Amino acid sequence: MAETLVPAGQEELEAQETHLRHHFATPEQQTDAATLGMWTFLITEVLFFGGMFTAYAIYRTMYPGAFASTSEFMDVRLGGANTAVLICSSLTMALAVRAAQLSRRKDLIRFLILTMIFGTVFLVIKGIEYHAKWVEYKVPGFRFTYEPSYYFHHAQILFSLYFYMTGMHAIHMVVGLGLLTYLVIQAWRGIFHARYFAPVEMIGLYWHFVDIVWIFLFPLLYLIGHKR
Repeated sequence: MAETLVPAGQEELEAQETHLRHHFATPEQQTDAATLGMWTFLITEVLFFGGMFTAYAIYRTMYPGAFASTSEFMDVRLGGANTAVLICSSLTMALAVRAAQLSRRKDLIRFLILTMIFGTVFLVIKGIEYHAKWVEYKVPGFRFTYEPSYYFHHAQILFSLYFYMTGMHAIHMVVGLGLLTYLVIQAWRGIFHARYFAPVEMIGLYWHFVDIVWIFLFPLLYLIGHKR
């Protein structure tokens, strides 16, 4: 059988185009490893947030009256606005991944920037909400006040969980914005194209996960027990 001759330097050129690391045999193997690593990381994140969701469920079962009363202090309009913002950000992130797969550099940069704008809007709205809680003395440990007074101690548990859960989610959003900034810089340099877009796809998975966490936080913290 005649051997297939590989032009000199072709393998090096392919490795450069696909950013193939030396410890991987093929670009496909590298992508599969990155995907497995990201899903493994996301599973650990599920366990992390799952602990807080479990604590929320336990305390809400133990003190249903107190938790129902604290729901009246959650701003459903701001929470709903943030939900809409994150849904839009998931759309633009998905479009960014598609643009990378099609080697559409300008569209990729555009959709990444739009995703960052939506993420920033989310954090601004959350900051407004935190400020309102501070002004109303609803931050546990800082001159916390609550009426009716017989729910005082149990209400602090709920507000503690509120700040822990939404605060950790906000930190993940900040990390996501940092990762998106990296993608924009790399996209501007022309790194991503149809043969190499794994970083965009992996960071997209992370962003979608953070959005899904909020989809669970919104009804649990804002809607259950809310009467207004």
